[in-house]
Amino acid sequence: MTAHTAAMTARTQQMLHAPLLPTLFRLATPNILGLFAMTLVIGYDGFILGRLGADALAGVALVLPLSMLMLQMSAGGIGGATTAAVARALGAGNADDASRLAQHALFIAVAAGALFSLAQWSGGRAVYAAMGGHGGALRDAMSYSNILFGGAVVIWSTNVLAGIVRGSGNMLLPSLALLGMAGVHVLLCPVLVFGWGPLPGLGVAGAAISMLAANAVASIVLASHLLRKGGAVHLLRLPWRLRTPLLAAILRVGIPASLSPVISNASIAAATAFVGSYGIAALAGYGVAARLEYILVPIAFGFGTALTAMVATNMGARQPQRALKVTWAGAAVVFAITGSIGLAAALLPALWMNLFTTDPAVRSFGAQYLNIVGGCYGLFGLGLALFFASQGAGRMFWPLAASMARLVAVAAGGWVCVQWLHLPATVFFFVVAFSFAAYALTLAAAIRLGGWTR
Repeated sequence: MTAHTAAMTARTQQMLHAPLLPTLFRLATPNILGLFAMTLVIGYDGFILGRLGADALAGVALVLPLSMLMLQMSAGGIGGATTAAVARALGAGNADDASRLAQHALFIAVAAGALFSLAQWSGGRAVYAAMGGHGGALRDAMSYSNILFGGAVVIWSTNVLAGIVRGSGNMLLPSLALLGMAGVHVLLCPVLVFGWGPLPGLGVAGAAISMLAANAVASIVLASHLLRKGGAVHLLRLPWRLRTPLLAAILRVGIPASLSPVISNASIAAATAFVGSYGIAALAGYGVAARLEYILVPIAFGFGTALTAMVATNMGARQPQRALKVTWAGAAVVFAITGSIGLAAALLPALWMNLFTTDPAVRSFGAQYLNIVGGCYGLFGLGLALFFASQGAGRMFWPLAASMARLVAVAAGGWVCVQWLHLPATVFFFVVAFSFAAYALTLAAAIRLGGWTR
């Protein structure tokens, strides 16, 4: 038995037999480093752009659902499928297939990034206008979006390269690369947004350029690792030739995993559109407040990738009861963390809102949103954790059904409140809170009632 095989066997035995919570935290720790980086970047953009005024905040709020959709599809959907495919090949002792799968994953990343760029260039303005953007907010949305999505291939490549490295068994390097990416963005973003010395400020466009530059640095680091001689996965070990079965091996998992964030972000886009009918200050306040929700996603991702691995290993070993114990233990941890954040935001919304804007109207609207919706953030985190566990179980119907329940709640409830009855925004906020509960409780009930066994 080689040292690599022995280490792999030891990790598998720990997931099958070691105490649940210590094993979960040990696996999640490297991912938490990446979580810190993503959290920093999400919050930092709002902090910097808030200094440009309500139009800039509202414009970036319009782009945020689509940019987060791209991040979730590239990192959690195709990126997660890439991790699984590469790991399976290496576990079977087939390093050549692992390298071929890595090549095919990068092809998918380039193709998907190009599609995102094309979609934004052809229909971005219409989408942002339909979501309530107009005037200066729409102008800033287009300035930010044209650059960010123009470089979509860079962002897709970064996240898929990270998925390849994770599949090779290295959880630390992708997290360190994300930390480095955050560091570059923190230093570069204010310089490009506000200018420095003879360098003129570029406004919201500068934030998008900084984001692409930071991702490019991370991509170079990850690609260099995958070009090392003797590495488990080597991008140039074999000629680059497209093979349909290898593409299918990634897409068979990646496409269903990518549908859930599509539906979830449709819910966010619908909510943004309804809020936009209350005015620019309302849209800006909602954009700042809802940005906190995007921080909950990487928290769930940090623990969720560990949940996926542990649940998959135990289901593969025909230990479904332990898989369920892992699921509920991990979900409880994520519920506690996200619930605590939500409770703090609900009770003291100024702690969050005051970081991003001094506009009293924007602050007031965002505070009302957090007062009502923040109390359900724990349920949102619970649903996300159960989604990752369901990936490990290979049961994706109920996660998609739960996401659809959330979308229906927002779309139908929002139409009734805003378009039909013309109720105050606070009533619509209760609809958003209910949609989080519907998402989590639908999935939790399905798993509890045996949804993984049918």
